[in-house]
Amino acid sequence: MAKARIGVIGGSGVYAMDQLEDATEVAIETPWGEPSDKLLLGRIGDTEVAFLPRHGRGHRFTPTEVPYLANLHAMRSLGVQRLLSVSAVGSLCEEYAPGEFIMIDQFIDRTYRRRQTFFGDGIVAHVPMADPVCADMVDVILEAAQGLDVTVKRGGAYVCIEGPQFSTRAESEMFRSWGAKIVGMTNVTEAKLAREAGMSYACIAMVTDYDCWHPDHDDVDVQQVIKVAHANAANVRALVAAAIPKLGALPDSRWRDVLRYAVMTDLKYQSEEARTRTEILFGA
Repeated sequence: MAKARIGVIGGSGVYAMDQLEDATEVAIETPWGEPSDKLLLGRIGDTEVAFLPRHGRGHRFTPTEVPYLANLHAMRSLGVQRLLSVSAVGSLCEEYAPGEFIMIDQFIDRTYRRRQTFFGDGIVAHVPMADPVCADMVDVILEAAQGLDVTVKRGGAYVCIEGPQFSTRAESEMFRSWGAKIVGMTNVTEAKLAREAGMSYACIAMVTDYDCWHPDHDDVDVQQVIKVAHANAANVRALVAAAIPKLGALPDSRWRDVLRYAVMTDLKYQSEEARTRTEILFGA
């Protein structure tokens, strides 16, 4: 199977990555079914890259329906060391305005309908999640942005809601009272699975709106999200392309062997099915 060092997952408005050279599409089967779409494999400079549209081309999957386990398993099967997510989000603060990109550093999980672990059903593992985002990857993105006409800011917690509905005003105000800066519907699930799969993770959050808390802005709707997301698509693709050679030059993920001390189930009690299903996560 072909290999890739860097994985990129595109969110709303980012369904392709035209900058990839020698690009080929690959269909990957996983123990968790098919990923959101075929993966696009190519390179930027000397760095091998795998790209996947999170919601599928044509935006076919709701945030809950996204086959996260298949997506992350597919990335891991290609040898990806570092996974970069691109996501449309709402802002919960004045300082992060629509059109800007935010490198978030924390998550608050408010999802309740999705599976977000490769484990269970015969094998139990617990991985640390205190710092879910790779600071080295964030540094690289910020450095790459300096040569581009984009505004990229650092820091803040991302509240991940289940969706597909946007927040109520009460929820939006509650998230603000917690000190959260961003609200979205997908990234915490990817961050947790990336950690279990031994991949470092970072997210470029593309602000499309002020959610519904801001008194001087209309409530968020799909047309507003699409308009800003499409306007930002070329900029975020340029940013990702500029960052990839630098990301590729970073060392292997520090989380590659995270499962060495994470599994609690005694080997004699692990089912053969569970071992087969998770086998690739324990590889080099």
